[in-house]
Amino acid sequence: MEKLRNGAGIHSSFLGSRGDYLSADVVMVGAPMDFTVSFRPGSRMGPGIIRGMSGVLETYSPYVRGDIGDIALFDHGDLELSFGNAKRSLEVIYGAAAEIFGDGKLPVFLGGEHLISLPVIRAAFEKYGDQLLLFHFDAHTDLREEYMGEGLSHATVIRRCMDFVKGQNIYQFGIRSGLKEEFTLGETSTNFYPFKVVEPLQNISKTTGDRPIYVTLDIDVVDPAYAPGTGTPEPGGCTSAEILRAVHLLGGCNIIGMDIVEVMGFGDPAGITGVLAAKIIREALIGIAMGSRREEG
Repeated sequence: MEKLRNGAGIHSSFLGSRGDYLSADVVMVGAPMDFTVSFRPGSRMGPGIIRGMSGVLETYSPYVRGDIGDIALFDHGDLELSFGNAKRSLEVIYGAAAEIFGDGKLPVFLGGEHLISLPVIRAAFEKYGDQLLLFHFDAHTDLREEYMGEGLSHATVIRRCMDFVKGQNIYQFGIRSGLKEEFTLGETSTNFYPFKVVEPLQNISKTTGDRPIYVTLDIDVVDPAYAPGTGTPEPGGCTSAEILRAVHLLGGCNIIGMDIVEVMGFGDPAGITGVLAAKIIREALIGIAMGSRREEG
């Protein structure tokens, strides 16, 4: 896809991004889509909000003592999606993800609604096959077979992933909302950790070895007291400190891609949700890079 190589997307750059596509190890792409949201629309503005609020952060992380400026990060900008056409938009997102994976780079997708994760995860699966593990951080199960007659929805995204990723390879953290049938499916078919994030991850992160892991993080896994700018807020979530701790635990794993979704500006005039999302990305990328360097050493 020539647009990725030329960096033709519309954007202001994320903190620490520099260089070009060809020289980058990490490629950031915005997917401004919120066509299937069930409550508050507006997450299509998420990529811009995250980029804009990243400007308040330093490039250095005192948590892991690393600097995002040392990472070859290229921010492509937002994809040009077909407004109102979810199927065509998912095809565009898939094409971008497949190119990034095919070129041996680590993709970071900014949503947008959670459905944007589906084509990225499919592209990851096509590269890594059954070795791929999916780590899903969310307030909601996202395991519905359909929502209001639609099989493709932000409420069905993990169920659609189960069409090709084995349930035993899916790990769900922080879940605290969903239908009874969804909880039953999670409890019987995935590695299901409702209400908890850090505690189960402390053990799981030590057992994954070199297996490739894709991380999809819905910002509503965090309690709305800390992340009010999201489409379907659900009280009772983790704190901002806890989600950062979880991200730091991922630093020792083989993360091959990630996304952060459902960030929006509605109900969040102070921008705390956007800056939290930006900080999560900063900590994740530095942790991944430092983990890779430790292995090389």
